[in-house]
Amino acid sequence: MTKKIGRRTSILMTGAALATPLVPSVRAQQTGLPDKPLKILVGFPAGGGTDVMARLIAEPLKQRTGRNVIIDNKAGASGTIAVGDLKNAGSDGTTIAYVPSATIVQRLTMPSVPFDPMVDIAPITLAGTVQTAFCVSPTIGVNDLKEYVEWLKKNPTRASFGTTALGSFTHFFGVMAGKAVGIPLEPIPYRGAAPLVADLQGGHIAAGCGGITDFLEHHRAGKVKVIFTSGVKPTTSAPEIPTITQLGYPQLSILGWYVFFAPPKTPAPLIDAWGKELKAVLAIPEIQRKLVELGLDVETSTPAQFTERMTADLARWKTIIDSIGYKPQG
Repeated sequence: MTKKIGRRTSILMTGAALATPLVPSVRAQQTGLPDKPLKILVGFPAGGGTDVMARLIAEPLKQRTGRNVIIDNKAGASGTIAVGDLKNAGSDGTTIAYVPSATIVQRLTMPSVPFDPMVDIAPITLAGTVQTAFCVSPTIGVNDLKEYVEWLKKNPTRASFGTTALGSFTHFFGVMAGKAVGIPLEPIPYRGAAPLVADLQGGHIAAGCGGITDFLEHHRAGKVKVIFTSGVKPTTSAPEIPTITQLGYPQLSILGWYVFFAPPKTPAPLIDAWGKELKAVLAIPEIQRKLVELGLDVETSTPAQFTERMTADLARWKTIIDSIGYKPQG
């Protein structure tokens, strides 16, 4: 006999169908990861671009592995606290970190940072590339670089910009831009994107510089206005925003990245297991779409491929840092 389904039961069944995970759970399968809660360290406050991306990736990772995946915000010192913690974490495969190049470059600018990226942390996979964004406060009535330069000439006492990571390219890109247009800009450090966006929205600071992942959502909401980015060609997420190359300053182009790292001496099988799971999540079309909307152009790698890339980038970045006369701090 067929049992009639009531209205309430039907609604519950529909809701359950809508709540189907993005990916099938593999709780019963062997993932190669520890059968324990997994932790992803994030070196910036909750709500910033790095945190939002990490949480976006963590949910399908939880569904795939059947493990509880925790985001642990270790904010401060432009992300270096989290990487320092990763360096000292156990190599049992339970802890990794989601790290931007803005944090790694500080090894060149602040030798006292508590890690050497070539030795003290182990790459798992590249997550994607990201451009640096230069934005202005909506309160100053500026729409592009030309208008911003004219505004600076009329308001010389406000020739400063907030940076989400002092001693990184969210700092240097702003300095380089000011130098290129002939108006020196003073960097003001912030503890992440959230407080900088608040000050930009309120008009407490005229401009800001950081990863486009930190600003794109706020740009679309009208809280800040991104007037150019650091790429050669526009980012996939915002093709309407001009790049510094398109504006006539190709020497200023800088491309950053986000990477998953493990503690040093993590066994290769655990690195491989993490890489397999993370790449599977990053290949999910809906996850890719959301990451692109945040400003990340998704791209993965092997550990060896990323090590080669990081080596080359650190060499180029040192040349850039030397060219603007920046002296290592501390």
